[in-house]
Amino acid sequence: MEHSINILHGILLLLVLSVGAVTVFRRLNLPPILGYLLVGALTGEHALEWIGSDKNGDFAFMGEVGVVFLLFAIGLEFSAKQFMAMRHTILGLGGAQVVLSTLCGIAILSYFGTSWQGSLVAAGALAMSSTAIVIKQLSEQGEMRSRHGQMALGILLFQDIAVVPFLVIIPVLSGENAATQSGAEIALNVSVAALLFVFMLVVGHYTLRPLFQYIARAQSIELFNITVLLVALTSAWITASLGLSLALGAFLAGMLLSETEYKHQIESEIRPFRDILMGIFFISVGSKLNVEVLPELWQPILLLVLGLTIGKGLLIALLVRISANNDRTALRTGMVLAQGGEFGFALLALALSNGMLTSNESQAVLASIIISMVLSPIIIRYNESIASRLLTDQQHQREAHEFSTAVQEVADHVIICGYRRMGQGLARLLDAQGISFIALDLDPSIVQETRDAGDPVWFADASRPEILEAAGLHRARMVIITVIDIEVAKRITETIRHMHDSIPVLVRTRDERQTEALEALSATVLHEPLEATVMVAERMLQQLGAPPEELLAITADIRRDNYKVLRSYYHGDKAKTLQGRSETFLHTVILQAGDYACEKTIAELHLQRHGVSIKTLRRGDIRGDLPDPDMRLQVGDTLILEGEADHFRVVESILRTGGKISKNNPV
Repeated sequence: MEHSINILHGILLLLVLSVGAVTVFRRLNLPPILGYLLVGALTGEHALEWIGSDKNGDFAFMGEVGVVFLLFAIGLEFSAKQFMAMRHTILGLGGAQVVLSTLCGIAILSYFGTSWQGSLVAAGALAMSSTAIVIKQLSEQGEMRSRHGQMALGILLFQDIAVVPFLVIIPVLSGENAATQSGAEIALNVSVAALLFVFMLVVGHYTLRPLFQYIARAQSIELFNITVLLVALTSAWITASLGLSLALGAFLAGMLLSETEYKHQIESEIRPFRDILMGIFFISVGSKLNVEVLPELWQPILLLVLGLTIGKGLLIALLVRISANNDRTALRTGMVLAQGGEFGFALLALALSNGMLTSNESQAVLASIIISMVLSPIIIRYNESIASRLLTDQQHQREAHEFSTAVQEVADHVIICGYRRMGQGLARLLDAQGISFIALDLDPSIVQETRDAGDPVWFADASRPEILEAAGLHRARMVIITVIDIEVAKRITETIRHMHDSIPVLVRTRDERQTEALEALSATVLHEPLEATVMVAERMLQQLGAPPEELLAITADIRRDNYKVLRSYYHGDKAKTLQGRSETFLHTVILQAGDYACEKTIAELHLQRHGVSIKTLRRGDIRGDLPDPDMRLQVGDTLILEGEADHFRVVESILRTGGKISKNNPV
């Protein structure tokens, strides 16, 4: 009983610290992983010793299970279709990057006296980049579909695959006789492990889909969840029993399930287990960090950090430059991937548990990965401006000149930024009306197919001034922006307005985060959900027999008023305000006897100070919109308030008590 209480006490302390640390790191726009690592460093065996006093190994075991779920989750993200679509980038660039980065890491670590087995595994850990940081940062910046974003994604996909050989060879190289084994013996052991891996792959391929089809027919979420846990842990247990690692089996199970129709359901069901156990894993990794010895190891740490942030970045840039023949894309891809990653921690943890690295060696590698991950979000955030400063614009100007030469005869045309479903539909309508257009997109497959079909589509970044200039912005009639990412749409609009202050710009969007900013740039913003409501309303009134001229007037008024009548709605209990823009909601209040607002005029309440107005007032059977400010309110009046959801509580307090909360009439 006492042991259980101690474990619960430790878990509670870790949870409290984790909540605080992750909250702070999120506010600083840094990865939550770093928060967990900090908690581990503070509570580990070299600091407060809350984890270091774990004599029974309970936290260590939970950390190992965390590795299992980390690899299982990453395996689920693997896509064979995506692999085939990007196979040249993945196998070519990704393969060269992992091999060359590992060789460079081995050279550095061997220089400081690390054994070749430890150097191999640690170098492999350093060769990996952070999928979590890269994907999150590029998505926030709207660069995921850019050329350097796609290059980075291809390399990250190969890194996911490349971890498998490391998971296979770590148990082989860590055996008691590993140091005395010949190369042939090691090769034999690796081959046997690889055959066992392939055998499990084949068996899983033919058994997992039928198993989950049977489980799904039971229509039981509990049974489904138990089966997911059973498959993940059983696969991990099998590989561990065969002398391989727990993590290998988990990754294999995730990879097999990623190709089934149950992938997304599995991802959502394991998320709570994954997030908690992965947090414990990163805490356990951070607990190994000994801050006191780091000053003694400043030379290897500095060399490894420089190798990760500069050496690894330049190596990737060189490989991309050879492949893509574009200096800017190469440099930006290198900066995006210039850090260590989650896989590195997983491999390092396995190497430590198998005794392949000494304490000082592990401290140097661990510290260098952490430091590189701290620096990474800043480097990625400013990768475009850094590339602009380091490179001249000669290549951009050359590309723009070639583009401009090809379209120089086009005038009085429409520029379409984004050539997906909507862009292609608009292009067909323009073509039917005899209006010429030029389309810009960053998906090479779409550009190739549409160009083969004869459409004037170009692979180009519409946010770059020289591209818009080459597309004939000053000769164009209009620019239509159909890209889904609102941040990208805003960046394109800002570039257009910097070059041309009067050309009509039409922006399609699905969210309202940048609507006000776009409207401030004199862009016409079409919000898809609101426009869809107008179209449904038009069809509804048409079928109800409304005259065509009345329909036209109604829809014209709605659009002229910027959809104001449609923006307000009753939000319920799950209201969410969008970052950067406050949505307008509706809220109903019925005045009761004794309320402060009774016998007061609307003007006397000064509700507008709180961003709320009375949209409609209902008194008995009489209902009126936008009531007169001099109207005196009465008991039983129903007020329909319009404003931001966060302000309704304050305004209702004013209506009830004049802004004072009483015991008899709490808000």
